Formats: sequence, structure tokens, C-alpha cells
Amino acid sequence: MARNPRKTNGASSIHDVALRAEVSAQTVSRVVRGHQNVSDETRQRVLSAIAELNYTPNRAARALRTGTYDVIGLLTQEIRRTGEAHTSNGVIDRAAELGFSVSLVQVEYPHTSQAHRAMSLLSQEDIDGLVIVQCGDASAEQLAIPPHLPVASSDSNLVDIYPSASADQVGGVKAAMKHLLELGHRTVFHISGPKRSRSAQVRQETWEQCLRAAGRKVPPVIPGDWSAQAGYAAGKRLAQNPDVTAVFCADDEIALGLVRALHENGVRVPQDVSVIGFDGIEMSEFSFPPLTTVRQDFYAAGVEMVNLIVRQLAGETTDLHRTIPTELIVRSTTAAPPHL
Repeated sequence: MARNPRKTNGASSIHDVALRAEVSAQTVSRVVRGHQNVSDETRQRVLSAIAELNYTPNRAARALRTGTYDVIGLLTQEIRRTGEAHTSNGVIDRAAELGFSVSLVQVEYPHTSQAHRAMSLLSQEDIDGLVIVQCGDASAEQLAIPPHLPVASSDSNLVDIYPSASADQVGGVKAAMKHLLELGHRTVFHISGPKRSRSAQVRQETWEQCLRAAGRKVPPVIPGDWSAQAGYAAGKRLAQNPDVTAVFCADDEIALGLVRALHENGVRVPQDVSVIGFDGIEMSEFSFPPLTTVRQDFYAAGVEMVNLIVRQLAGETTDLHRTIPTELIVRSTTAAPPHL
């Protein structure tokens, strides 16, 4: 006599079916997947139990048939930021092209317990791989990433651990600094991004290396946070310093805030102070004056990270790091210093 299935508060599970059919859950999975190594009598018992219990195989069961869940997890820090939004857009578009849906989780502070909760949510979604658009300075241990999960990251502390698609930060900063120094500026001030951002750290370190390599004085770093407000606040201070003739900003939004503050304090851009940004956001072309900047392709990074997930799912293990080129766009906020 068949045993009664266990009571459930919701839909029947694979274990309920196994109890009703008096087989193992693995046998139910084999029947659901259509495997032939199940006797006709056992198969019929399982199918009857499925019908009686109105059991609907969940995504995990479908994954047993297809080999994938057709879902990519996306972890980001603050999607309202321009770069994260464009990168996430690339992830979503490319995933859709390849037949994947995207499960997005945002963690404002990835180095805290929020990260564990985020990964728990993604794990419940049964994902095939994880794209990390931004996670600050969080480590793999803090994120508690499952050991065999395909992962692709961008501009985070994880790029040396997992496959990655990142902008050529170093090359972009070097191009910006070369441009300013060749214009004749004796040194270049810097408004940084947030401390926990790897991109901000790389840009600051490269800025300092360029000045030291050229034998120039390295001014104190002015801390920022990717926002126009940070640039505006820094600009009010820099406008009072007659030694400032050039400023490299960690991103375009900082640069736009800086330009406004300089203008309001009677400092002309670029006649008195040259300003250069980083990212190449659309607004930079339409600011006044149009902003000189280093353009990076956020969207391409998102697309490439999905490609890296797919390659890992196919069993590839080599050549899984991609560098996305950057480009210096010279516009109207940079010029020779006033003393030349």
C-alpha cells in the first residue's frame, strides 16, 4: 500500500511525489527528465503520483532536463549611478539575446551582512551564473559566492579572482594626464572617487604615478564620491588656490560640479583652470563648456560579462579576462595654463 505523502502548506514537492510513488526523489527527477533507465511500471507510478498531486516541476526540475536554469544573477551596488545603469543594461540586453532572464539584487554596502542576504536571495532564484557589476571592496568571502558558480565581474576587487570585463582604467588616466602635462601644466590636482571603489583607487594611483614619473609635485588628494555635489564642494575650495591650473576628476559628474563652482567663483574654464573628467557620459558633451573626458564603454562591459558566463557554462577555463578600451575625448575644458 502506498504511503500518504507528507502534508505541505503549498504546492506539492518532488519529495511528496516520491513518497506517493514509493520511489526516491532521484527517480522522480529521472522520470521528469525523460531518462530511459526507469522501468515502465515505475514510470507509470511516478506519472500517476504527479497527476494526483497536481505537481508542477519547478525551475530546478526543468534545469535537470536542460542543464541550465536560464537565469543569470546580477549583483550591483547603486544602479541609479550612470555607469552601473549602463553596464546593467548591457547585461540585460545580452542575456535576453541568449535566452536568459536576469535576477537583479542591489547591495548598497557589499562588505557588510547585506552581501550574505543578497547571495541568499540569488541562490533561491537558482541562477546559472553571477554577474557582478559593482561590489565596492567586498571580498569573495564576504559575498559568500558558491565555489562552482560561473562568475564575471567588472572593476571590483574580484577581477583577479574571477573572469572579468573591465575598462582600461590605467590607459585612460595616462592619456588624460599626458594631455594635461603636454599642455604645459606644472602639476594636476585630483578629486577622487569613494575610497571603497576599486575604479577610484586605480585612477588615483595612476594619477599619482604619472606625476611622479614626470618629476612633478603631487598635490593632496581631494576626496569625492562620484557625485556632482562632491565636485561642487571641492571647486569652492580650489577656486581660492592660485596654484591650481588643472584638475583631473575621477568621473564626469564630479567634473561638472567642479566647473559650476569655478564659474560661480570667477574662475574661467579653461582659461584659468583646465578640467578633465572620466567616463564619457552623454551629459559631458552638452555641458558648457563641453567637457574633455576619458570615455569608457559601460554597455560593452555588461555584454562581455554575459559572454564570459556563457563560455564558463560551456566548460571554457582560459582567456576569460577582457579589457575594454578607453578613449580620450578632447573638448573645450582643457587648454594651456594662463602663465604660458
